[in-house]
Amino acid sequence: MELIAKPVFAKLEAERDMFLELRKQVNQTVTTLEKKRRWLITLKAIVFPSLYLATYIAALLYGSNVYILYTCYALLAFLLEINFLNLTHDAVHNTLFSRKWINSLYAYFLDIIGANSYIFKIRHIRLHHNYPNVMGWDSDFEQSPMARVFPHGEYSKMHRYQYIYLPLLYPLYLFNWLFIRDFKDFFKKNTIVWKINTIPTIEYGKLFFFKALFVFNFIILPKMVLHVTWGEIITAFLIMMFTASSTSLIFLLSPHATPESEFPLPDNKGQLPDTWFRHQLATTNDVENDNWFTRFFLGSFNYHIAHHVFPYVNHVYYPEVTQQIQAFAKKNNLPYRSFPLWRSLYNHFRLLKANAVAENIFEETM
Repeated sequence: MELIAKPVFAKLEAERDMFLELRKQVNQTVTTLEKKRRWLITLKAIVFPSLYLATYIAALLYGSNVYILYTCYALLAFLLEINFLNLTHDAVHNTLFSRKWINSLYAYFLDIIGANSYIFKIRHIRLHHNYPNVMGWDSDFEQSPMARVFPHGEYSKMHRYQYIYLPLLYPLYLFNWLFIRDFKDFFKKNTIVWKINTIPTIEYGKLFFFKALFVFNFIILPKMVLHVTWGEIITAFLIMMFTASSTSLIFLLSPHATPESEFPLPDNKGQLPDTWFRHQLATTNDVENDNWFTRFFLGSFNYHIAHHVFPYVNHVYYPEVTQQIQAFAKKNNLPYRSFPLWRSLYNHFRLLKANAVAENIFEETM
């Protein structure tokens, strides 16, 4: 189903006033905590890229021992995720530092790891954050005809087995992102990106330069300096890609792609049923697992509702902001959902199985 009209959220003065009240509370909390937490942001901005660089250098120095090579590439996969969750993602939202040019500099880490920061900003900020779970506009779900995530999406017979074959293909997630999806968004003008944006010529040059640099850094250069075979360096590269793909999907699948989340469908004029505020709450889930590890190393990814309602707030403030959202939602009878991580991933499986049939089994019937 092709949605042409740009989605428009409902306008309700009462819900607008509620959101403004909550925003005022959250801004006061962030202001109070800023002096206590700023050092943590700076520490991560120094330590995590340094660990990534040190691991890469160790691979180049000692990778002739293939066990060290494989270990270093597996560690690079985890450090890639840590840098993305804590730094790059916030930099794209301009919440890492107050100066925009520093945020832009950190956003280039995406290009270094083979992605494209320009197209990611459009997909993530202008599409996913504006229209989560809206078919035809949420670019995070518009990835492959092999997946039927939206209950009202186009159905084909192969989808009846998607809950079996899709999890087996998830380790290829980054391959698709880096080597297929980015190029499709640049060169296929019927993709969602082109609905709202025209890509400048210079960005095509950056696309090819950084893709080539990524292949050179992780395949060509190690092969040149290490006493390893092509098969061994390709194996190391695959270990890095498969590991990064599998771990990243743990963070990406749990917040939105579950049957508990709503998938609002605009009418033929693009009108959505809810306000922007309620829409974010209705389409997003939190993950209950919270500890020092998730906060420090995983960028508090489990507090995803706070991120969607207040995308201008850095992740170090999410725990306190989430407490305010929970209390506010309960007080005002607003939707708020939170599940353990295992349950969130199981819910994603349930969604795939539910959408494996043409009818939406979670939809109420009369």
